[in-house]
Amino acid sequence: MPKIDSTARLADGARLADDVEVGPYCVIGSQVELRSGVRLLSHVNLAGITVIGERTVIYPFASLGTPPQSFGYGGQPTRLVIGPDCNIRESVTMNTGTAQGGGVTEVGARGYFMPYCHVAHDCRVGSDVVFANGATLGGHCTIGDHVFIGGLTAVHQFTRIGAHAMISGVTGVRGDVIPFGLAAGSFARLSGINVTGMRRRKFPRESIRAVRSAFRVLFFGDGLLAQRLDAVEAQFGKDEAVAQIIRFVRQGNNRPLCHPGRLDET
Repeated sequence: MPKIDSTARLADGARLADDVEVGPYCVIGSQVELRSGVRLLSHVNLAGITVIGERTVIYPFASLGTPPQSFGYGGQPTRLVIGPDCNIRESVTMNTGTAQGGGVTEVGARGYFMPYCHVAHDCRVGSDVVFANGATLGGHCTIGDHVFIGGLTAVHQFTRIGAHAMISGVTGVRGDVIPFGLAAGSFARLSGINVTGMRRRKFPRESIRAVRSAFRVLFFGDGLLAQRLDAVEAQFGKDEAVAQIIRFVRQGNNRPLCHPGRLDET
């Protein structure tokens, strides 16, 4: 049977696995599902149609599954789905989706969300991400696997951040950041490739060299962007990491692409 503190409040219909732990003063709504090994430490609010994945730990004053902050939301039965083994720290907020945005906000596995982070409606967040204190996503953002977002950074709605990218703290991200990119500045500019992250994740040296070379051709080569992208594909496209960048750029449509520039540019 779940271990539930006497001060917690569970609405009828909530589904809890047998080994779930619910600490003092937690409030769990009627359409919430807590899978095996989930731990709510205390003062956690879970609302809406929300699924919390196995072994995820949620700290005090986090509020998950509340309605989207969207004027177009009309009370539709939208969802929040959080993957296994996440660590969700104090005062993190995550909203359900909207009918217009597909109806679901998704968070992958093994994410680490530090205090006061926010994941807005209809976001798709990958696995193994790290959001430092106060990192904020607007609605409909797509965040790839292994992304690091620095503290007090805000990401504009509909923006994409590619896998293995790293965003500095106190940054406004209003353009798509390529996979493996480093971005910083009051308004984000690319400053290079996340070589340290690639090395930590055991990418081959040849792949790291290919990505760095592709970066130079894509952003500092001759011709239009489409022509430079074709040149990158012709020279380095056989490398899977470079192929990720090529696919990412070609799939963009809602936001402009984040480019290199001086970090103090606005």
